[in-house]
Amino acid sequence: MHESSDQTLFLLALAKMPGIGGVTARQLIGYCGGVKQVFEAGYRKLARIPGVGEHTVRTVLKRETLRIAEKEMTDCSRMGIAIVTYLDKDYPRRLLPLYDAPLVLYLEGGADLNTRRTVGIVGTRRITDYGRTVTDRIVRDLAPFSPLIVSGLAYGVDIVAHRAALKASLDTVGVMANGADMVYPRAHFKTAAQMVGQGGVVTECGLGTRPDFQRFPARNRIIAGLSDVLIIVESAARGGGLITAEFAANYHRDVYAVPGRLDQPMSEGCNRLIGQNKAALFVSVSEMVADLRWEGGTFSGQTLPLFESTGNRSVFEGFSVDESQLLALLKGGDFQIDELQWQSGLSSGKIASILLNLEFKGVVKCLPGKKYGLA
Repeated sequence: MHESSDQTLFLLALAKMPGIGGVTARQLIGYCGGVKQVFEAGYRKLARIPGVGEHTVRTVLKRETLRIAEKEMTDCSRMGIAIVTYLDKDYPRRLLPLYDAPLVLYLEGGADLNTRRTVGIVGTRRITDYGRTVTDRIVRDLAPFSPLIVSGLAYGVDIVAHRAALKASLDTVGVMANGADMVYPRAHFKTAAQMVGQGGVVTECGLGTRPDFQRFPARNRIIAGLSDVLIIVESAARGGGLITAEFAANYHRDVYAVPGRLDQPMSEGCNRLIGQNKAALFVSVSEMVADLRWEGGTFSGQTLPLFESTGNRSVFEGFSVDESQLLALLKGGDFQIDELQWQSGLSSGKIASILLNLEFKGVVKCLPGKKYGLA
């Protein structure tokens, strides 16, 4: 078995252990010095790891999930489903810094989860004609910026967003709360098949996993994590879209909500998000991309020029004002997002988005301790 396959096997086995989540798994890997070493460690070493109890130690020592993981790797290979672990270079960079990032993702389709721009579009399953019109318009107006459209493949806003993306020739990814060997709801099977050829479907759930109710909030966190900006089109006072918005805010993503009539139940959630300053008012794609500073030229992938000193300030050629401001700060050292926010006056969400763009351009790098510095 190749080293990469070996690593995938052990990570998959670890992810399948009952009662062991991503945080505990990373704790085990960190203390043991590698994922394979977790399975090679004895009782005494495992028992000394902080936060790891007797039940977890016994579960690891049984090693029962190794056989299950090996069979699943074979089945996924036969079905054309890729298994991507958080140690792989293809793992979504947007998820890596998150404390609850999935250990393993299953991906069907050729979607680039590390594409330059991503937009999450979610909302109620009970979409109105207004919601359909707005969702179609948003996706159509986003087309010139070529973002990856991320949603949850559910009824309502989700499936309208996916279908609008397919129509606009945009890649779109559906994040599922079930195994990659099935589509839920079944009525969206044909659309999901189209998406595999123009984006894909992704899940953290193993083969055969049913879409149980409790899995959907976990699914929503992945939608939020994959998105640079999240747009809530319609939502009742309670719903999955609001949960996704909460995750997005915690991950320092930009969140927008489409306003609606005060007497329309499916707009109550969006209106409340705006009124409580938990989401920016969505007016148009043009205003949103101006806020996000997407209106600049497309990145060619070439090496970008370094800054030049002019007078008493640094001017960074080929970068926006906000990008130049952050680069000037990083010239003086390595900083966390909170420190950059305090010194720049920019919102943490905007800083996270700018840093991700600068990282894609190869001029900024993420460092241990959640710090950023010049590459």
